[in-house]
Amino acid sequence: MKTISYKGKIADGSLTKITLRTIKGKIGYKINKFQIMPNNSSNNYEITTKIYSVKQTTVDSIVDFSDDTLLAAAFTGLISGGYAGAKTIIQDNTIFNQDIYITAEDLSASQDTNYYLELEQIQLSDLEATMATLKDIRSIEDDMHV
Repeated sequence: MKTISYKGKIADGSLTKITLRTIKGKIGYKINKFQIMPNNSSNNYEITTKIYSVKQTTVDSIVDFSDDTLLAAAFTGLISGGYAGAKTIIQDNTIFNQDIYITAEDLSASQDTNYYLELEQIQLSDLEATMATLKDIRSIEDDMHV
């Protein structure tokens, strides 16, 4: 099992794409670690960052675990110069083989958010690769019919 990592900065209210797709889709991925940090920790911040298996049309701070396309969510906050609130990070054990999308929203300071993401690579059989791809296609179709 190989682990790959990504780090970067997302502008407030935006989305970034992590390109994972391969020609045959026989490499799967699972989130091992997801961490966030404000761009400027001396400002007030209320940051919600989410990872999705499909591209999002809107970026917000609402976390809905009934959404099957939501793979992980993280929140951290610091209000009125007090101490930083507890970081909350929840991630799913879903195995995916397509691109993923990270969103970030800061309700207090509209500042950028840094992220660190570790993915575990998993070799998929033909059947597993097909099922992972079909699940992503169904999620996209469901979103289009809402």
